[in-house]
Amino acid sequence: MANSNLNAAAKNKNDEFYTQYDDIQREMNCYYLYNKDFLRGKTVLLPCDDPEWSKFTEFFVENFEIYGLKKLISTSYAVNSKKIKYPAQPTLWEAASPQFNADITDSRGKIFTLDQNNYVHGVHHPNKLQWEYLQGDGDFRSDEVKALREEADVIITNPPFSLFREFLKWINPDEKKFLIIGNINCLTYKEVFPLIKENKIWLGPSIHSGDRKFYVPDNYPLEAATCGIDEETGRKFINVKGVRWFTNLEHNYRHEPLRLMTMAQCLRYHPKIKHLEEYQKYDNYDAIEVPATDAIPEDYPGVMGVPITFLDKYCPEQFEIVGMTSGREEFGMKPTKRYQNAIQHNTNGTTGSGSKVNTGPAILFSEKPNGTYYTADNADGFLQILYQRYLIRHKFPDS
Repeated sequence: MANSNLNAAAKNKNDEFYTQYDDIQREMNCYYLYNKDFLRGKTVLLPCDDPEWSKFTEFFVENFEIYGLKKLISTSYAVNSKKIKYPAQPTLWEAASPQFNADITDSRGKIFTLDQNNYVHGVHHPNKLQWEYLQGDGDFRSDEVKALREEADVIITNPPFSLFREFLKWINPDEKKFLIIGNINCLTYKEVFPLIKENKIWLGPSIHSGDRKFYVPDNYPLEAATCGIDEETGRKFINVKGVRWFTNLEHNYRHEPLRLMTMAQCLRYHPKIKHLEEYQKYDNYDAIEVPATDAIPEDYPGVMGVPITFLDKYCPEQFEIVGMTSGREEFGMKPTKRYQNAIQHNTNGTTGSGSKVNTGPAILFSEKPNGTYYTADNADGFLQILYQRYLIRHKFPDS
């Protein structure tokens, strides 16, 4: 339900989700423990924010001196900001900036800046907090915000999920350090996969599973069981599954190798495959199916298909990513077979076009399997397709 709600939000461009302070803190702690100076002397840009309400802005103001920042810049997009009405409650900046009119009916975006001159003895001076209006609406694609991007060393934010591809391209990970939030399905995007494969970006360490709570605008429809109203703040929220941090900031966890069992041990003990005599092979890729990250055999030298959640535990010193089972050659590994005149057989007895069987990894069965299956002119049996898989192999299988 959460993912379907998220997909609908993205489709309707109603995906302005606001990140919790605790989620930001947990993630940032991982990089700080790895290298306490990773932001020292840096300019941090927080685009796609409403700095008056953003927990990103609040977090980095409160930790400005701890991280040793040179400058903090936070910007908002006016078109969306005007639609958001929060309950009456004091904001972080009310006392600091009494001249700031949060109800202004202006089409310009807001910008907040904080630099080392705003601090005296470790305390930020409210009278020196700099509130201004941008000349434009604050869209990250505007020349005005692009100029701020060029000034920044690190970009950190939660961009609208519907604009993830465009925002990642805007960042240019080859030139800028960044930390942003997205849905795990972004790992299957053609704009993202090459960057993952080439170790130019990776997943952050603090979120591996479960729901994450995001505040949403008051006009957001509470149609799902995953939505609600926060008792402390009175604000609407939505719980979203499959959220991940995407980054090119280093952390210790991505260099910890997985501890694995042998193939024989996995087949004997792992609950997802212990009923099998051997690992299943794909009919359309030269690889074996590994249904869970902890079922990766330590002694198999060939290519293995693993769920995309494998990226939560991916150690680049241990594994090589060779492709993805998208059905397209541009994802690094060409399918060994394209199914001809494929037919989809549904559980209710109806049939339809089976073209979907060429969009992922397929397992061939000699007998009809349970659930939806496919037949094709060049398939000697019954096919079922799996979710997208990353194709990997051990870098040193004999070690």
